[in-house]
Amino acid sequence: MRRTYPSDITREQFEIIRPLLEEATKKTHPRKYDLYDVFCAVLYFIKEGCTWRAIPHDFPKWGNVRYHYDIWSKPHFEDGTSILDFAREVLVEDIRYHSGRLPQTSMLILDSKTIQNSDIPEEKGYDAGKKKLE
Repeated sequence: MRRTYPSDITREQFEIIRPLLEEATKKTHPRKYDLYDVFCAVLYFIKEGCTWRAIPHDFPKWGNVRYHYDIWSKPHFEDGTSILDFAREVLVEDIRYHSGRLPQTSMLILDSKTIQNSDIPEEKGYDAGKKKLE
């Protein structure tokens, strides 16, 4: 039994996306590792931003986790989204639904800096320190 990490999801949440993850890889022989542990290791890698070899040793071997990450992060659907992107959307909607909120966000808040920086860049102002080329 491995220890739990903040990036882990529950087994019930994992069962929602298990069929999609299983169909992405060929099943030519029995799995050596539980797919749940592999997915949680990928989530740990994404959340912590560590190197592959720095994944804790209670997860499956880093090479196996990297193999699955490479498959799951490639564009899989017609709109160019990957399996990991789709899994994130499904899990966020599930979490929002079970917490009594709408599956999709209904409001967006922008701060004043975001609005200032959203214009298309144009040539503005004057820099006195630059010399003109003649």
